[in-house]
Amino acid sequence: MMKRVLFLFLALGIAASCNKDFGDINVDKKQPSKVPAGSLFASASVNLADAMTSTNVNNNIYRMLAQQWTETTYTDEANYDLVTRNIPQNFWNSIFTGVLKNLDESKKLIAEAGETADVAKNQEACIEILNVYTYAVLVNNFGDIPYSQALDIYNVYPKYDNAAEVYADLGRRLDQAISNIDAGASGFGSSDLLMHDDMAAWKTFGNSLKLRMGMILADHDAAKAKQMVEAAAAGAISSNAGNVVFQYLSNPPYTNPVWDDLVQSGRKDFVAANTLVDAMKALSDPRVPAYFTTDASGTDYVGGIYAASNNYATYSKPAEALTAPDYGSTLFDYAEVRFILAEAAARGWSVGGTAAEHYEAAIRASMEQWGVSSADADTYLARTDVAYATATGDWKQKIGTQKWIALYNRGFDAWTEWRRFDYPILNVPVGKTYADIPRRLTYPVQEQNLNRANYTSAASAIGGDLVQTRLFWDKQ
Repeated sequence: MMKRVLFLFLALGIAASCNKDFGDINVDKKQPSKVPAGSLFASASVNLADAMTSTNVNNNIYRMLAQQWTETTYTDEANYDLVTRNIPQNFWNSIFTGVLKNLDESKKLIAEAGETADVAKNQEACIEILNVYTYAVLVNNFGDIPYSQALDIYNVYPKYDNAAEVYADLGRRLDQAISNIDAGASGFGSSDLLMHDDMAAWKTFGNSLKLRMGMILADHDAAKAKQMVEAAAAGAISSNAGNVVFQYLSNPPYTNPVWDDLVQSGRKDFVAANTLVDAMKALSDPRVPAYFTTDASGTDYVGGIYAASNNYATYSKPAEALTAPDYGSTLFDYAEVRFILAEAAARGWSVGGTAAEHYEAAIRASMEQWGVSSADADTYLARTDVAYATATGDWKQKIGTQKWIALYNRGFDAWTEWRRFDYPILNVPVGKTYADIPRRLTYPVQEQNLNRANYTSAASAIGGDLVQTRLFWDKQ
């Protein structure tokens, strides 16, 4: 009898447990299936800043392509070895996956958030501006890229779109985004890590980006370039207070990648390149102490020989300020705007002012940005080898050289401007020729292996998947 009673209680207990609601016991609360649109937008912003700022030779070697820095012991990358570490593929994946895919998913989630129409429209505009910025970086790296069929998880073999056509479509998207911004409404709020929910600043960023993209087209389609630059000039960044800077934090994980790579890791991989240091010293440039430390003597600034093996202790290094954990990543600044306007004026376009006036204003903006006094800036601009009227060469050489100097620590942009202006004349590594200096990145190995038909078509369309192949806007 006792056994039957125990069995009855056991059976009732099992039945009760089967009917019990266990709620979210099988839900992984640490891996949410859905996240707010703002979180993905913030993640895309961080990933973009990291990709453009990193010094990790597996991902970003632009400071070396621009010959701002050079290596110490391992010199493969300074000698333009892009293959051993699969650099193009690592950068490609970080951009498509870490930036563009997050932006794409963020846009899809805006409608679900139930924001007011003006806020939702502003959020979409912010996403579009970062999309345009990011796709332009890819085009300026590789040429033709997956675009119209990109980001579709169900299409693992996306076609490559013509780079010039991609640029044209990006221009249209950017115009729409700028016009959609309501400066009186909010956007992503605290998830906006770039502009801190200042929609007027987003509009200024959009116009500055339009200015840059227009000038990129100058030697490809002068009429279109002129129209874009003239239309955007008045709305672009107008002082250093408007610089677009991603501000890192003092403590991990959101710290300056330069600090991560060089200080936290304890690595001693880079020193200043003699290319930049020698050019600046020849002009008695007062920004040298802001860019670099002194050499081993403690009294001079000396760069390591570009692409050679260099003793870390001997040469100047990146200035300590640049290696601080909270040092910001600049995506666009006032000096760049004024250099673009100087070039526009030199080309005869209507942007107000002369080439000399914009050139001088650009240099002053850079000096101010790097903490140089007005008096020292005056002295520098008074030099006959700096002043626009007397410096060596035509406007391309004058503007190109000074813009290259001002774009320090922005390796990708400095490399891009070198490709456009063909100035300054860079150093040639031992065993190389000047033609070996990369003018683009080669396509990722994964594309060659997994998307071969489309890769082959794209490589043929641009003139060969080679670092020497000039992009559509890079004219001789």
